[in-house]
Amino acid sequence: MSTDHYKRHRFPTEIISYCVWLYHRFDMSFRAVEELLFERGVVLSYETVRRWCLKFGSEYARRLKRRRALPGDKWHLDEVFLNIGGERRYLWRAVDQYGNTLDILVTKKRDKRAAKRFLRKLLRNNAKPRVFVTDKLRSYGATLKDLLPHTEHRQSLYLNNRAENSHQRTRRRERALQRFKSSRHAQRFLSVFEPLNTHFCPPRHLFKAPDYRQAMQERFSTWREVAELAATA
Repeated sequence: MSTDHYKRHRFPTEIISYCVWLYHRFDMSFRAVEELLFERGVVLSYETVRRWCLKFGSEYARRLKRRRALPGDKWHLDEVFLNIGGERRYLWRAVDQYGNTLDILVTKKRDKRAAKRFLRKLLRNNAKPRVFVTDKLRSYGATLKDLLPHTEHRQSLYLNNRAENSHQRTRRRERALQRFKSSRHAQRFLSVFEPLNTHFCPPRHLFKAPDYRQAMQERFSTWREVAELAATA
């Protein structure tokens, strides 16, 4: 992203990045972001917020993913259905043992072909793990046997709570959005939503209060760097 992307915007980078952060970090609509900024003396329209999220959100997410720590060596894979336009779609998700979302994919079906597509996308930017943990869906076993036959695969209904719990944020946001409008909309939104929320949601139960505040300070510092780099790269 070059500075040309910002030259024709009458608002500074701080306001643009703040709006993108508000919309994706909290269960807020574009109109809610507009109202919050208005209370603080910044007059803009919800349509302006929408265009900023479309234009800059994916770049912010990409830069956050480049700065995240290396994932753990145990990956949990899971899928959940989405009701989009009266039709069932499937959201595939991979998280490591620390609860960090590694990647997501929205597909029409939940078969071997979709599982293989997701796994290839996942391995494109990550080194293969030591262990895969999945539920009993047969597509996982067939896919891993083809692509990673020597990687340990554990299948259980009870070992995969890590991935299943990570769907909760998506469900809350789906309700706030009154469902996704299309598969493309879901993929585009979640591709920004997941890295940003993972970045700002460290495992609170693993930190004492002072350590948690320090971790959040570091993450906000990284976010400021991401916004500044996006403006000057």
